[in-house]
Amino acid sequence: MSSEESPIINADIENDVTSDRRTLVETERVEETTGWIKSRTVLGIMGFLGFANVYAMRVNLSVAIVAMINQTTTPMSNDTSDVCPVVTPANSTVPEKPGEFDWTAEQQSIILGSFFYGYVLTQIPGGRIAELFGGKLVYGVGVLLTALFTILSPIAAYVDFKFFIAVRALEGLGEGVTYPAMHAMLAKWIPPMERSQFAAYVYAGSNIGTVISLPVSGWLCTLDWGGGWPLCFYLFGGLGVVWFVAWMFLVYDAPEKHPRICPKEVEYITWSMGPQQEDKSSVPSIPWSKFLTCVPLWAILIAQCGQSWLFYTQLTELPNYMANILHFDIVSNAKYSALPYLAAWIGGIVISIFADKLLERGWITRINSMKLWNTVAAFIPALGLLGIAWVGCDRLTAMILLNFTSVFGGAAYSGNQMNHIDLSPQFAGTMYGITNAASNICGFMAPYVTGLILSSTQQTLGQWREIFYLAAAIDLGANLFYLFFASAEEQDWSRPDDDDMTAEAPVESIMYTES
Repeated sequence: MSSEESPIINADIENDVTSDRRTLVETERVEETTGWIKSRTVLGIMGFLGFANVYAMRVNLSVAIVAMINQTTTPMSNDTSDVCPVVTPANSTVPEKPGEFDWTAEQQSIILGSFFYGYVLTQIPGGRIAELFGGKLVYGVGVLLTALFTILSPIAAYVDFKFFIAVRALEGLGEGVTYPAMHAMLAKWIPPMERSQFAAYVYAGSNIGTVISLPVSGWLCTLDWGGGWPLCFYLFGGLGVVWFVAWMFLVYDAPEKHPRICPKEVEYITWSMGPQQEDKSSVPSIPWSKFLTCVPLWAILIAQCGQSWLFYTQLTELPNYMANILHFDIVSNAKYSALPYLAAWIGGIVISIFADKLLERGWITRINSMKLWNTVAAFIPALGLLGIAWVGCDRLTAMILLNFTSVFGGAAYSGNQMNHIDLSPQFAGTMYGITNAASNICGFMAPYVTGLILSSTQQTLGQWREIFYLAAAIDLGANLFYLFFASAEEQDWSRPDDDDMTAEAPVESIMYTES
């Protein structure tokens, strides 16, 4: 509903935007709840653990594939002018074991990207189903399916190369619903002024899952029991099944459906956001044409695509770079590969708290806040990647650059990540599905392009510079588009039935509904 359509609101709050009105309303009441923990805090903890688990299941292949490949069968070039010397003496406490598969660099890139073949397909359906029927089951089943196909992965690898790709794609189908489903749940559970910080805590589970999975997977790959690398899939897949049982018992679709929630917490959430629509028969159809012509939505999509290209270049290919260029052994490789995600997690939490404080005190508008932190999340990591390209064989400087710049990559949580809810709370899940599906096409494009660049018999520093330059350029260009076209205004097509409510609803309820 536009401001021109609401003379009642204009009479009380002239020239107010959605985000400003949200701030005025929410700061008038202080929450008073009983009990030792809030129900939305439980949602946050379980969501955090869920994302930690699915990311552990996603990234363990990046380390495991180093142990799966028989490196001794790869022909070496006599040209050593653009390669790093092997550091000697090697880590004698980690004896090298020959891998079991003779996959080429291009085949490895296809395998690393195959997860995203399925991942992009369930983003939009996952978000829409969560909006209509609740995100609890959608999110939970998504994690469960990811876990089951993770457990199946080693068997598939032994059976056939193509079967392994198919299982990884099916794993992606399961995980694809998790982000849009959680976005739909946050729209129902979390008051507007808590969303940036809350999202940083929940979605940072992906960083913690990576931090835990990479070094643990590296250690498991050195074991003789169970073949070593298959344990990476069995362990984290099993944890996913256990998590699913706890999730189904502890979490509910909306505050009003929770049987153990404090009534005061329900009252506060409802007061902050307005009553939630429960009549599924009256839920409006998705305005696809509006989505296509919504430039602010395109700004989010393009910004996420740029950040995803850089992120997945780092996520899926960093262990490869550290093994073949910097010559880390598999345990050191996994340990040092995990550190940037720990840095990103810490940075995301600290920056989101700082960003929310600036908003609460009125020192910056919501849209300027998102543009500022989105720029930080794009610009500094891109510069860091360029720096890594130029330090070459200096392992210490490369690791310092990677970890320092990753701290600022966490600023994306205060950038575009929650922007969908501003544009349309009721379609936030579907919109996140659209942008996340598009951005995760980079999940298989980035490894595929990397495989093409590394198609020669021996990887060189020059090839990796091309990969890093490309990732930095795409990220910075996407951020420029976001700066020009992003918006924090709720779109006029977001609530088509508001005209019918205006005549009957009091001013206060209208304000809550639009928050």
